[in-house]
Amino acid sequence: MSVLYLSPGFPGEMPFFTAGLAEVGARVVGLGDQPAAALPERARRALSGYIQAPSLWDEDQVVELVRREAGRYGISQVECLWEPGMILAAQIREALGLPGMTVAETLPFRDKTAMKEVLQRAGIRTPHHFRAATAGQVREAAERIGYPLIVKPVAGAGSADTYRLDGPEDLERALPRLRHVAEVSVEEFIDGEEFTFDTICHGGEIAYFNVSWYRPRPLIARTLEWVSPQTVSLRNVDAAHLRPGIRMGVEVLRALGYRTGFTHMEWFLKDDGEAVFGEIGARPPGARSVEIMNYACDIDVYRGWAEAVCHGRFSQPVRRRYNAAIIFKRAQGEGRIQRIEGLESLLARFRPQIVSIDLLPPGGPRRNWKQTLLSDGWLIVRHPDLETTMRIADAVGTDLQMYAG
Repeated sequence: MSVLYLSPGFPGEMPFFTAGLAEVGARVVGLGDQPAAALPERARRALSGYIQAPSLWDEDQVVELVRREAGRYGISQVECLWEPGMILAAQIREALGLPGMTVAETLPFRDKTAMKEVLQRAGIRTPHHFRAATAGQVREAAERIGYPLIVKPVAGAGSADTYRLDGPEDLERALPRLRHVAEVSVEEFIDGEEFTFDTICHGGEIAYFNVSWYRPRPLIARTLEWVSPQTVSLRNVDAAHLRPGIRMGVEVLRALGYRTGFTHMEWFLKDDGEAVFGEIGARPPGARSVEIMNYACDIDVYRGWAEAVCHGRFSQPVRRRYNAAIIFKRAQGEGRIQRIEGLESLLARFRPQIVSIDLLPPGGPRRNWKQTLLSDGWLIVRHPDLETTMRIADAVGTDLQMYAG
């Protein structure tokens, strides 16, 4: 089996998926627009070949390039887990006559408005929404929906360029910030806790799933710099309050006709117990969320995905032993990291529960917290008891401090 894998080195999780394909016996051919020598070492070691395109954004040119190279590599399958490349992956499949998601099947996963229209027809509760390409259309949609509301890119990922608007004044302040976005979805604001429903499927069946909890919800985390955002992979997925969201997730996959691969769905749980759909991507979650899935069950989800897409099975032993939380840290100040305080104390108190540390070292330049959830680093903690996991995660949020200057 020869798998063409788009963007094997970026974003940061992609080299692990590239390696997973090689580990289950696939011959992996990378496709990207950076030189092979610039790829992370993990990705380079896993590749049997590499096709460098001048730009991944010229889709017609890339499809023609792959068509010329396909025979040399014997490509039999095309995979992509990077959201901006998914339509291109579908175009390559169609051009080569290969199985997998078509362009028509991929579009509802990339276009948030089309996605919600499909699900509404299936009777799934989604936020009321309108598509808008001009400032006038945004204002008209806001009048029809009423405040508060959310404005987000139709083809966006995560919570980038997403705004909560509580009135016309907020709308007018947000419009100039959205000038670079071609089309937005104007949506009803759903007040509630935000969770995920992440799956690995093969043949239309769910082989593995995960439920994570955002603390706080991403829109708040993207607004307040002092917050240390958390994502918590939950051990007790049978909890009563999660059942409506899990049921809805299964219905969403059925409505979209999803067959094989990774999916990442976000949903809201209102105070009255109603589950409301947020959005779904035909990809894994970002921001190291796959790592907390691994730590929650002591498995290799990267390899499990590769086995599912290459061999139609998932043999990883899923025993949910822990709640696992990743906590992202943002330094105070601007410039370069000057010092880190509180880490030694946390390790003295919780060393067995702190399973991963990746903080920018002193001297490293601070990252732009508005452009990356990874911020200036993270810690991963785990414990069988959820309350204990939250207590440790909150201690990381308050007691660990990074300073830049």
